[in-house]
Amino acid sequence: MANLVSVLKQLEQERNRLAVQVEHVNQALSALDGTAGNGTRRTISAVGRARIAAAQRARWAKGKGKVVPITARKKRRLSATALAHIRAAQKARWAKWRKQQNV
Repeated sequence: MANLVSVLKQLEQERNRLAVQVEHVNQALSALDGTAGNGTRRTISAVGRARIAAAQRARWAKGKGKVVPITARKKRRLSATALAHIRAAQKARWAKWRKQQNV
């Protein structure tokens, strides 16, 4: 009977050791998969990739002693309606603040 108990303990230890090894293999596979552990991947837009590529080309050219200009981003403009909404909201915030200061 004592021999059977020791064999059972050895089998449990082996099972635990194998479970740890399986966990290590799973971690290695998830690292190779490229996901951050949650199964989602971030994507970069075509414009973003182009900007990164242009910056890298400029770095390579700098190493070779050449000058390559990096194109600037187009500036974004707010519409008149959006600007009016922002101004109105800010005026309301200041009015509320002034009202609280006079209390």
